[in-house]
Amino acid sequence: MIQRLVLFVLLIPRNVAIGFLLVYRAIISPLYGNVCRYYPSCSLYTLRAIQYHGALWGIGLGAWRILRCNPWAKGGIDDPPERLRASYEVGRLGFVRVKGR
Repeated sequence: MIQRLVLFVLLIPRNVAIGFLLVYRAIISPLYGNVCRYYPSCSLYTLRAIQYHGALWGIGLGAWRILRCNPWAKGGIDDPPERLRASYEVGRLGFVRVKGR
């Protein structure tokens, strides 16, 4: 019980970052159109990286991806690295929650 509560608290920063990205993808991203050289788009890559690795590491991976997206990049398919073992799951809306809830 305490372990689940601690995990829930640790997932709060991750879910806050996910919330910001979901708002960005719904409001700002459509204004730019489909301009990303990579698949998935940089915002979706960052969203998945945060879901898999947490707020700090995920934002770092997303920033590195944005730095690689330039006119001289070849682009292509570039998924974020997946986490091998996780004690959480991604819900229907994209937020992360403790497994088994």
